[in-house]
Amino acid sequence: MKTILTSAFILCACLMQAQDKYTSAMLKNIDALYKSKTSEEYQSSVNAFDRIASTEKNKFEPYYYAAFGNIMMAVNETVPGKKDNYLDLASANVDKAKTIKPNDSEIIALEGFVHMIRVTVDPQSRGQEYSGKAFTAFNKAVALNPENPRALALLGQMQLGTARFFGNDSSEACATSGKALEKFASYRPASALAPHWGQVMAEEVKSTCK
Repeated sequence: MKTILTSAFILCACLMQAQDKYTSAMLKNIDALYKSKTSEEYQSSVNAFDRIASTEKNKFEPYYYAAFGNIMMAVNETVPGKKDNYLDLASANVDKAKTIKPNDSEIIALEGFVHMIRVTVDPQSRGQEYSGKAFTAFNKAVALNPENPRALALLGQMQLGTARFFGNDSSEACATSGKALEKFASYRPASALAPHWGQVMAEEVKSTCK
């Protein structure tokens, strides 16, 4: 019995050490990702998350943050083909994250973010298809977790863009972004690796409101 308990303790200690190494590596690279300004810096972070994902195949977080990094590179890219390439990579990572953790509000919101940036490549030809997909994803993310401020911030951004495109009133976007900011004020991350981006997006939309 003593041998069994000792073996169990050693196994538990090894698992905790591995988990701590994973968390430490993730936190380091998440911090670098949030501080990134250039495509080169974003790419460096994405590469790091890809390496972590290759060894931590049952963890959704590396895929989530790799997707986020690719989305940000797409946002900064001006060449349509390159923008789509980044979004293709982001979409692939979102799909992997969804396989590990289905129906997660944060992941579904990120999926909508991919669709939203697809619209910007060519609003005239893509607006109908990808706007619909983005709204569907954002509304689903809010339904899955009404307390998720990122889902609301992204929804507000989409509402504002749509209102401007059609020359409509932006009051809906203002209300949604106001709600997002309320949620950000009370937001408590579920874990150390939980996302905490998006507040600036909501503030930018809200700043356009009267």
